[in-house]
Amino acid sequence: MIEPVVARKTWRTLEPLHGLIYFAPEGPEEYAAAGVPAGTAGYFASRSAPLGAVPVEVVIATFFNFHPALVRRSMDGVWAATTPARVLQARTRVADRALRAALGELAEVPEVVEAARLARRAAQAAADHCEGRPLFAAHAALDWPDDPLLELWHAQTLLREFRGDAHIGALVAEDISAVEALVVHAATGDVHVGFLRASRSWPDEDWDAAVDRLRARGLLEAGDDLALTSEGVAHRQRVEDATDRAAIPAYDVLGDDGCIRLRDLARPLARAVVDRGFLNPARVPATQ
Repeated sequence: MIEPVVARKTWRTLEPLHGLIYFAPEGPEEYAAAGVPAGTAGYFASRSAPLGAVPVEVVIATFFNFHPALVRRSMDGVWAATTPARVLQARTRVADRALRAALGELAEVPEVVEAARLARRAAQAAADHCEGRPLFAAHAALDWPDDPLLELWHAQTLLREFRGDAHIGALVAEDISAVEALVVHAATGDVHVGFLRASRSWPDEDWDAAVDRLRARGLLEAGDDLALTSEGVAHRQRVEDATDRAAIPAYDVLGDDGCIRLRDLARPLARAVVDRGFLNPARVPATQ
């Protein structure tokens, strides 16, 4: 069996190939053409569309760390204006356009075909372990694209949701609420606190109350700056270790050599996405 760190490294190397979908400037145009209302609806509708036209409470539960009021506002009237099938088609067009814009000639290199084959094998192995992973299971039920570049994107989307559902499970097991998870994340310094607060829309009183609770539990240092205590660092590591272990079933089918090969193939593609600024939140249009 592969080590948990191998699962983490492989997911992280390929993640830009999935993540650009949330920052793609093509998004608002395609989602609007599919009948999605303007604003943040595009994100929530496109990512939840595999679940079908479910009640908004299901979206709140599976997306976990967004303020429920933001999700409710965003999803209000979406499935009266369009259908999950139309939104999924629009999302695929966004991925196709954004990836080709980011990659240029790299979109057609033979390495894409091999990377897609390996990533698909991992994603299909993950599909044998759907239990406790509702958002992943919904994505895993979708048809696979025929185009190798979109096949690679879809595979990484599945692997990301496979890991993400497990991460939520690890947080719940640690008795960490949605807003508390954001505060802990902010305290690591990995993502700017301003971006987390603005994009997840938790009111100041909810954020401050979460900070107080985490300090009372000994996970945050006292003072004005957010900083993890030694117990906070240990908590964060437990969550990450549990997430890594839960991701092993996807990548174990490739073995160490297969995971290394997949990372080697995908690294130039992912680097192109990052180097060309396609993961910069500043690229997101105001209507997305």
